[in-house]
Amino acid sequence: MFSPEGPTLRELAVQALSSVEHGYDLLAAKFDHTPFRTPDSVLDAVASALVPLGPFDDGLDLCCGTGAGLTVLEQVCRGSVTGVDISAGMLEVARRRVTAEAGQDNGGPRVALVRGDARSLPFAAAPSVAPAFDLVVSFGAFGHFLPGELPGLFAQVHSVLRQGGRFAFPIGAPARPGTRAYWALLGFDAVMRVRNAVWRPPFVMYYRDFRLADVRRELTHAGFAVETCALPGFGRRPDGSPRCRMVVATRTAGGYPVSS
Repeated sequence: MFSPEGPTLRELAVQALSSVEHGYDLLAAKFDHTPFRTPDSVLDAVASALVPLGPFDDGLDLCCGTGAGLTVLEQVCRGSVTGVDISAGMLEVARRRVTAEAGQDNGGPRVALVRGDARSLPFAAAPSVAPAFDLVVSFGAFGHFLPGELPGLFAQVHSVLRQGGRFAFPIGAPARPGTRAYWALLGFDAVMRVRNAVWRPPFVMYYRDFRLADVRRELTHAGFAVETCALPGFGRRPDGSPRCRMVVATRTAGGYPVSS
């Protein structure tokens, strides 16, 4: 699962016994050499799916980590691109990448990196200030939020989006019961729950809790109209459903819209 440049077993153990923030600080330098980094195939598929919805002016990568998702925003945004993450270590890796690309003068949107908690975004607009973005994306971060935190998280995203702005992210189909992937994820979640029951600070990482039906409901309650589209290239399951979808939540003109 890990390349020779990735973390050692000892480094992973130390990270797993830390908080989410400090754990990613420790892992940052080697994060891109782990399977936790969102694959380029997913990033490219999301970028292609967003192109017909744009162009966008200003985009935000929520929980940007080392900045892999910034490349998606750079393809579809013409004004500015911002990454926000709670880990200073991950942001430092992203900053080095942005600095290196700036030296190439590729004429893309301006890029900024901001340290902040997604549950309390530093861009939340005061009543007299217009929201900052018309596109928010996120990749692989939602397992770090408990189900009870989703309403507040989605409300934060809603508050920083302009009217008609989009919140887009990929979501994979759940593993079918009885398959190797199903048992692997079930075992991983069980280990994390035991770890958090006996060790402090907690390290929240429960990817089986992020379910499409729950996501639709909470996005709708937060003031979004919700659609999904299959991401081509990932195929379909035996029942015909997509293996990977992109959720597109649009900030509506008010009230609580009905999910599509």
